[in-house]
Amino acid sequence: MNQRYRYIGLFSLVGIAFLIKLFSLFPKAVEKYYSTGAYPIISRVLRWLFGWMPFSFGDLVYAVAVIFMGIALYKLIRAFVRKTVTNAWLLRNGVRFMVLWLWIYIIFNLFWGLNYNRLGIAEQSQLQVTRYRTYELDTLVVTLITRMNSLHAASVEERNPLHHKRTLFTRAFNAYQSPSRNTPYLRYGGQSVKPSLYSYIGNYLGFTGYYNPFTGEAQVNTTVPVFVQPFTTCHEIGHQLGYAKENEANMAGFLTAKHSESAAFRYSAYFDLYLYAIRDLYLRDSVRSRVLQERISPGVKADLKFLRDFNRRHVGLLEPAVRSLYAQFLVANNQPHGLMSYNQVVALVIAYMRKYGIDGL
Repeated sequence: MNQRYRYIGLFSLVGIAFLIKLFSLFPKAVEKYYSTGAYPIISRVLRWLFGWMPFSFGDLVYAVAVIFMGIALYKLIRAFVRKTVTNAWLLRNGVRFMVLWLWIYIIFNLFWGLNYNRLGIAEQSQLQVTRYRTYELDTLVVTLITRMNSLHAASVEERNPLHHKRTLFTRAFNAYQSPSRNTPYLRYGGQSVKPSLYSYIGNYLGFTGYYNPFTGEAQVNTTVPVFVQPFTTCHEIGHQLGYAKENEANMAGFLTAKHSESAAFRYSAYFDLYLYAIRDLYLRDSVRSRVLQERISPGVKADLKFLRDFNRRHVGLLEPAVRSLYAQFLVANNQPHGLMSYNQVVALVIAYMRKYGIDGL
């Protein structure tokens, strides 16, 4: 009888997972009924449940999950070594694994994952995102360099307070309280941003922040150079708002940080976007990209060098494997360009620049 109920439960979960997948095929419905319907309520509840904790509860959940995975792997190896594996054993544990995987899939999508299939920020801003020409990219790079140069001195004066995590997170939260008139949808309530418990490990694995879809917490690596942390924080809050795709979280973070009252936040937004844009320009016209880089002020060049040196000091043996796995995760979640999905924010920003002009940046 227990086995019968086990299979009934399994097929019920399969049915729910199928319905979720079917629903995800209709972006307009996802946008209307989930991303701007059910999800804001779900995310607000999660932030209410876990936001008050001074540490990342989700990070502890991940740690427990890794421990249980290690125990399960040990038991599996032991069973094969002792030759106690039978067809009944494989079937029983196979069903358990499928049930666990289906629960994770269902909770992940209901709590956040369906946002990968929404219409997104381009639709909300009515942007015409098309292939952009090199001269448009050139204009963007010139604008970003001008903005960085003019903001650098003021941003340096504001950096010391940002070493205090609470100050960093509060200023990011405040930036989302007063979005620009062009982006009223970027309003955020219920703060739940935490320093990652794995920040030092993250330096060797190549991440500066991440979002936990099961607890609604945004984690920030607070050991990276302080001048990149404001944008990273705004990026992760973008994920909390339901912008699951990396280019959209980048866009949400950019539009919010560059509108902030803090010079450090505005500088961080232009600095991060510059890294994406200059990479694109270099691939199209390496000579022109080198010419434009000579326009960068000594202070900004020092920041670029500091970031490069920091990354070189923290090259980890596992980083390529982690990046490869994450790239596959992005591909599986409606981002076919993998890690290059981050770079696609350039197309969104250029579309925004077409609509609002250079002054809109």
